[in-house]
Amino acid sequence: MLEVRSSGGKTFYQRYTDERGRERQFKVGPADVLTLDQARRRARTISAQALLGNDPQQRRQDIRSVPLVSFFARERYLPYVRTYKNSWMTDETVLRIHILPKLGSLALDEVTPDAINALINRMREDGYSSGTMNRVIVIIRYLYNLARKWKVPGVTGNPAAGLSAGPDVMRNRFLDEDEVQRLVQSIQEDENRTAAQAILLLLLTGARRNEITFARWDYVDWKNKTLLVPKSKSGRARAIALNQSAMALLSAVPRHDGNPYIFPSPVTGRPSASLYFPWDRIRTRAGLGDVRLHDLRHSFASFLVNRGVSLYVVQGLLGHLHARTTQRYAHLTQETLTSAAELVQDVVRYPGLGGTDAGGAASSS
Repeated sequence: MLEVRSSGGKTFYQRYTDERGRERQFKVGPADVLTLDQARRRARTISAQALLGNDPQQRRQDIRSVPLVSFFARERYLPYVRTYKNSWMTDETVLRIHILPKLGSLALDEVTPDAINALINRMREDGYSSGTMNRVIVIIRYLYNLARKWKVPGVTGNPAAGLSAGPDVMRNRFLDEDEVQRLVQSIQEDENRTAAQAILLLLLTGARRNEITFARWDYVDWKNKTLLVPKSKSGRARAIALNQSAMALLSAVPRHDGNPYIFPSPVTGRPSASLYFPWDRIRTRAGLGDVRLHDLRHSFASFLVNRGVSLYVVQGLLGHLHARTTQRYAHLTQETLTSAAELVQDVVRYPGLGGTDAGGAASSS
């Protein structure tokens, strides 16, 4: 049939009966685009599909019911993970920066392994680490696993299954004392005092970024010198020990009327989702372009271990549940190792080797 409207618009339709005996109508297309012969050929295909039991109208509705990746991510995935996942803001950042700009406009059933591999290859060309690329793959995989679990239309498989950007490279960067002083000087000079003070507190406490950026004034126990973290990465509450410098820093931080946060964004009044831009400015000015914000936590552990603090104590200060996690943060300098090796001379006393003699005095060769 051809529908002719009072506005002058014309549209071809094909009527058919579905397998339940109901009369349906399928829009073939506008008459100013399709010729009569083209519309008739398309109409015969539609009728044939209906006779074979494949309702073309239902098929069209099924396709249109498949959500876009961007819609599913924002309306279902993120609201779900934020209810239980401490690092949900990392998911939001990865989606916003890496995934949605490339895949967000596709429907869930249009994303293929090739499309994901193309995204990963572009990230590799831009110099991203295998850890960051694998995080992208993990989030896409989990997003599709949830879509399958929730029986979202169009999702029957997982295009990220079996994909990997390669093994993660465990990168540990520790600051030495000279680098610390350069960093502190750069922090003192930075114009964003809120961010600078938050970064300095990270260095003084070894805390995680969000534990400091989301800190509130009522979390500070001035008497016991601790900062409460109601829910840490392990899912448990913990208290960050505050040394004298950390206490002095907090005492100097200005309070904002009606704002419970210690380091609120000067723009939104809320905790900053990322300290990247002020941190990048600070580290660049200090000549430490390869140092990540999380490396301050590594360095905090390194400072303590090299001064003889036991791993058990460092584990408690960092809030780790398992000592194995703490061990990868512990870094012994060559000076510390050499000093420790010197202690063996007190046991192995061999004349003429420059150690100590039987009486405890240093021998000469």
